Amino acid sequence: MQTHEISSRFLNHFTRNGHTLVPSASLIFEDPNLLFVNAGMVQFKPYFLGQAPPPYDRATSVQKCVRTGDIDEVGKTTRHNTFFQMAGNFSFGDYFKAGAIEFAWSLITNGVTDGGYGFDPDRLWATVYDDDDEAFELWRKIAGLPEERIQRRDGKDNYWDMGVPGPGGPCSEIYYDRGPEHGRDGGPVADEDRYLEIWNLVFMQDERGELSPKAGHKPIGSLPTKNIDTGMGIERVATLLQGVDNVYETDLVRPVIGKAEEMSGRRYGSGSHVDDVRFRVIADHARSGMMLIADGVTPGNEARGYVLRRLLRRIVRSVRLLGVTEPVLGEFAAVVRDTMSPSYPELASDFPRIESIMRKEEETFLSTLASGSRIFDLAADQLKSEGHAQLPGDKAFQLHDTYGFPIDLTLEMAAEKGLTVDETGFRELMAEQRARAKADAAARKTGHGDQTVYRDLLAQGATEFLGYETLSAEATVRGLVREGARVRRAAEGEIVEVILDRTPLYAESGGQESDAGTITGPGVELEVLDVQKVARKLWVHRVRVRSGEIVEGLNVEALVDPEWRIGARQGHSGTHVVHAALREVLGPTALQSGSYNKPGYLRLDFAWSGALSSDTRSEIEEVSNLAVRKDLPVKVVYTDMGGAQELGAVALFGETYDETVRVVEIGGPWSRELCGGTHVEHSSQIGPITLIGESSVGSGSRRLEAYVGMDAMRYLAKERALVQNLATLLKVPGDEVPARVEALVDRLRGAEKELEKLRAGQLLSSAGTLADKAEDVDGTALVALQVPDGVGGNDLRSLAVEVRNRLGSRSGVVALFSTDGDKVAFVVATTATARDNGIAAGKLVPSFVSAIEGRGGGKPDMAQGGGANPGGVAEAVTALRKALTSA
Repeated sequence: MQTHEISSRFLNHFTRNGHTLVPSASLIFEDPNLLFVNAGMVQFKPYFLGQAPPPYDRATSVQKCVRTGDIDEVGKTTRHNTFFQMAGNFSFGDYFKAGAIEFAWSLITNGVTDGGYGFDPDRLWATVYDDDDEAFELWRKIAGLPEERIQRRDGKDNYWDMGVPGPGGPCSEIYYDRGPEHGRDGGPVADEDRYLEIWNLVFMQDERGELSPKAGHKPIGSLPTKNIDTGMGIERVATLLQGVDNVYETDLVRPVIGKAEEMSGRRYGSGSHVDDVRFRVIADHARSGMMLIADGVTPGNEARGYVLRRLLRRIVRSVRLLGVTEPVLGEFAAVVRDTMSPSYPELASDFPRIESIMRKEEETFLSTLASGSRIFDLAADQLKSEGHAQLPGDKAFQLHDTYGFPIDLTLEMAAEKGLTVDETGFRELMAEQRARAKADAAARKTGHGDQTVYRDLLAQGATEFLGYETLSAEATVRGLVREGARVRRAAEGEIVEVILDRTPLYAESGGQESDAGTITGPGVELEVLDVQKVARKLWVHRVRVRSGEIVEGLNVEALVDPEWRIGARQGHSGTHVVHAALREVLGPTALQSGSYNKPGYLRLDFAWSGALSSDTRSEIEEVSNLAVRKDLPVKVVYTDMGGAQELGAVALFGETYDETVRVVEIGGPWSRELCGGTHVEHSSQIGPITLIGESSVGSGSRRLEAYVGMDAMRYLAKERALVQNLATLLKVPGDEVPARVEALVDRLRGAEKELEKLRAGQLLSSAGTLADKAEDVDGTALVALQVPDGVGGNDLRSLAVEVRNRLGSRSGVVALFSTDGDKVAFVVATTATARDNGIAAGKLVPSFVSAIEGRGGGKPDMAQGGGANPGGVAEAVTALRKALTSA
């Protein structure tokens, strides 16, 4: 049975049994505790926690998941994956243990012709939480399992939570006995390789605190209702139903390995465990990388971007170790697209953008490998010249951390040069880095207890948002919150959160800032400072009480600042226009990956690999303003996600959408995006759009900034005034200012070059004097001194060579030092006679470099370097003199 059919059978089974089909959430989800979605229940957490009323009693989904905690273990075993699909069924206060067991058992044991998976019931086992007698008896009653095939396990195995404060509960797991050839008898407690877990039924009833019940700690409370959360591993079921040994050999993963075999000429499963690990890394990470990019992640040096970069670079590294040196990521991407797009069509429709990002990252990494190799070669040569045979751990860590150079390539290259690597030191530094990262992550994590204050308010229903139709509305104060606690009233000068039953004030979302405005009532006036959503349903107004006293239950009027709203509409509609212009000029792969807009200003991030030329920026600006001049109609359409996709609407990366979505059109299909923001009614109301900047925000991502409306006009007025002032100063017409400035710059550069020549000539003219003052050190003429401050590296080398030439056939050493602030540079040069006598510049450096707290090296005729202690130059000269004495 193919993997796509396994997924469809699961969803069909549960929709037939009254479950609402819910599409997979994006891997990027609005949750402070998660880098990526790592379980099927993530998008349902607000319902489990009672933060929002569920829109259905039963749901089912196949959720794409990424777990990155065991990246280093991927491939070493066949049990670790970063990307996987979790099929689940969920009950929100509806059925509980009996229903979950019945639904699961019928699906896995029903015959294939009846829509099931057809597993042999005699090969199925179940585990339950230690004291869960109810689940134990239900397995006997519903499934007919004998007692010996139902095993009890402690919280480490049979209690589930997300590893952070939130929902959890005891669980019951279903295992399949693969047979004695896979391990020993005794059930899951004896051997989890032979007995493969395929489904986990979580009886979601607890709320855990900072300490997990998995480790024996008590929950901090009960959830408002008893719920069901299950997770069936699609890939694991595919392994069993396809009769293969592990997930890497299933129909959606094995083709990637096949492509790697084709490119490398090596074979998976041919007996080399090391090669098999590399094949598995390639297959796993290619899928994960594709799915992350499809959901809007771009390679970078922090958080999600860093994880993606690491995954892609591990592919390149593994392929290189298989003997392939040409670019490969595009080839693997095409295979993943062909195998996965039946379930995830965006992999095909968005393939040009995804492939472009992967190729660019590969080019960057290959360049990094080249530069890292050069750095390694310099370090290795210096070590060997100093008689050392081991690369220090801090050097290996620097290559890995600063240059992205993999440790296994460092080990391989060191072996080729007859060196070893201090792996212990490297691992210790890596462990310290991981500990810091975990500490930072833990510090950023927050539980869900701080949102429990809104539960009662959410139970009263969602806030009615009226801001699309009106700027004012009468409302009732449902509740007041101050510092995480409900209060009944707030007095003048206090800052408090106000929850209304209805509001015209826009809550920050979709890149748009919240509205400014006021809330007034009998004897009270509030200044609105911010508006945020809780559980995407409750509008929370953060206010300052200007006068009077606000009390719960008061009838008030909420007012949006009309000038603010005009500017906000211009900024958000301008963002859509610039995005459409961007795609028109650069092509459909230039998709928005993030945005921010406020009155008069917009910022748009988009996937692109290189800087835009001035002509391209001008063209984008012109296309944008032409759209404004055309007075294009702005239309809003409400539909479901399927209808939006049929319209060709652009869904933005990382955004979460409701079942009913809002599509904003500007000029019909020219700009059609899913958006909940406030917009103008015709494009001409945006006013002029002026691009003010274009920059990089990470590998494969660029940023455009622009002013719109009156802010654009003010910006242009300042630019005009600047040009007029320059024209007056230069005494030329305004249109001649650029040419005159360019001429002045050319003259200035010419003058600087002449000054540089004069200075260099003056410096070199002192070479003869310096050579004449050489001191004799055991038969070697030594010129060692500090030259005037500010002499740069090139001039220092030139002077050292000239002094060396003036020493003629004598055995001579020239060592010149130059300081600049808290830095010091040096050059050491030797004459041919000195080198014949065994004196090498590169070998002299270690004798004095510690005095200036520096490092350096080079060849026998010349060496150079730098340091951080200018005050140590005199000591360095003394050390060099001593080295020549003992040479």
